[in-house]
Amino acid sequence: MKLQCDVDVVNRMLPTLGMKSRGKGARAVLSIGKQLDKTSQRSTVYMMICTAKDRAGSKYKLQDNIEKFFTSFVEKGKATVRLKEPAIDICLSKADANSLKNFLSAARLADRGSVMSSLLLSTLTPVRARDVEQPKKKLTIISKKDYPLTSSFPYSLEQLQVSYCKLSRVDMRMLTLKALRVLDLSNNHIKKLPATIGDLGCLSELILHNNHLEAFSEALCLSTLQRTLQLLDLSQNRLQSLPAQLCQLRELVNLKLDDNRLLCLPFHIGRLTKLRFLSVAHNRLAELPGDFRKLRLENLDLFGNPFIQTNPLNNTMQLTFPVPLQELASRAVADLRIPYGPHLIPAHLCQDLDGAKTCDCGCCCISFYIKTVVSMNLHKVSHTVVLVDDMGGTHAPVTQHFCSLSCYSVFLDNSLQRGIR
Repeated sequence: MKLQCDVDVVNRMLPTLGMKSRGKGARAVLSIGKQLDKTSQRSTVYMMICTAKDRAGSKYKLQDNIEKFFTSFVEKGKATVRLKEPAIDICLSKADANSLKNFLSAARLADRGSVMSSLLLSTLTPVRARDVEQPKKKLTIISKKDYPLTSSFPYSLEQLQVSYCKLSRVDMRMLTLKALRVLDLSNNHIKKLPATIGDLGCLSELILHNNHLEAFSEALCLSTLQRTLQLLDLSQNRLQSLPAQLCQLRELVNLKLDDNRLLCLPFHIGRLTKLRFLSVAHNRLAELPGDFRKLRLENLDLFGNPFIQTNPLNNTMQLTFPVPLQELASRAVADLRIPYGPHLIPAHLCQDLDGAKTCDCGCCCISFYIKTVVSMNLHKVSHTVVLVDDMGGTHAPVTQHFCSLSCYSVFLDNSLQRGIR
């Protein structure tokens, strides 16, 4: 029975001598095993602690020698074993929770003197130097010859970069690294992302620059990444569209979409309230969604997109008279923010409501509206703006919807007064 974790052995007699423990754990391997007592010729169960400084290990008797277990934080990989003789507390931390539970159960049985035949006891021998090394937190692989084919990735990794290895898919071994915060798979040949990336509960940065991606799945947008992902780099791929659910990644601060084939941005992109850096240069955007005006950015780059020329008099009339009852009911649900879902109304109505547009008057419209495109100064949404074109422009076309003819008429009157043609 072995356990790898950080260990701090605290002598309870130190305070009576006016001394303090150093209070800092060291990486160690703990073993529970039998050793023959030469005096009594009987086997006794010991706990042995081996560290980098003491690879031979220190042994502590367990039978009838454990005063108390402290296990309030065992789910977080922490516990303390208090021994009677010597008067020490063995403080364990940074352990795998399940392994720690098994180890403490074995220690409890040893203390009671229970039959140990059912337990796999370890040989109490010195450990190798690599067994007591600090867990590796960062790994960078930038050559195919260095890519591990037979060995696993260290379970403790927090940052992993695998670039220039010609990966055509995401290695499933990476998706078992539960402590991973940064995953950089740039400069490979990845075509599709597994939905299980969303199971990486600590992931804050996902870098997929220069791959062959053709889609970013809805499942990823609805996973735990909603609560953790702050940087998403999808630049230099083959994306033509992004799912509307991308706007569910509410923690995003930095979004990079350069050098793709995007024809439009998600309709509700304004819901990314924490977004501060947005780069969508060299795509195929003709216009920006109306929700774009809600963004509050520090840096914005839209260079190299074929934006259309705007004219408020050019419009798409998708309005009938009278307005259908279903449209009026849907507008009421959206305006009053009445909760809805597929358990209450048909799924296709939910999709319509998810795509509700906001008129200048503040009211919503669903399927019946007047649409036009207006020019917006991008400095209204971003402190720093990369020029939109070689002519030095910082304006871009933004769609605008109106719920009625009267709202559209007011808009035209205001536009004419401001001298907009």
